[in-house]
Amino acid sequence: MQMRFDGLLGFPGGFVDRRYWSLEDGLNRVLGLGLGCVRLTEADYLCSHLTEGPHRVVAHFYARQLTLEELHTIEISAVHSRDHGMEVMGMVRVPLYTQKDRMGGLPNFLANSFVGTAKFQLLFALKILNMVPEEKLAEAVAATQRPKKTAIDHAGGAA
Repeated sequence: MQMRFDGLLGFPGGFVDRRYWSLEDGLNRVLGLGLGCVRLTEADYLCSHLTEGPHRVVAHFYARQLTLEELHTIEISAVHSRDHGMEVMGMVRVPLYTQKDRMGGLPNFLANSFVGTAKFQLLFALKILNMVPEEKLAEAVAATQRPKKTAIDHAGGAA
């Protein structure tokens, strides 16, 4: 995932003019600008979502399994991309674990702010690609929906 210029987490992407580009060609053009070394194909397609509202957008979601070496190459390329430091503030690895306190790791990560359908796409990919056991994923989502204790709650009436 990427930290965007507006502080929201999202996936690399952009707009594709279907008159000139197929979805994959347009996506690979955008990825080439931001990551440089990844090519996605129709086989990497997972799902699409229509965003309702005044600006209707169809978000197509692709995912591909990488080797650790490919991931390192992408992370290095991303730092040297044209958009780094302007549109994209950096790559972010998603923690695929939950710490013993049942909040650290994935639950805390899911409490961040995501752009558009990015959080749903992340959860969908984690489930469909079997990256996190379904019960652990459900626990992580549930943990983000519990009210958080503030510093004042922890202080308890010590004042």
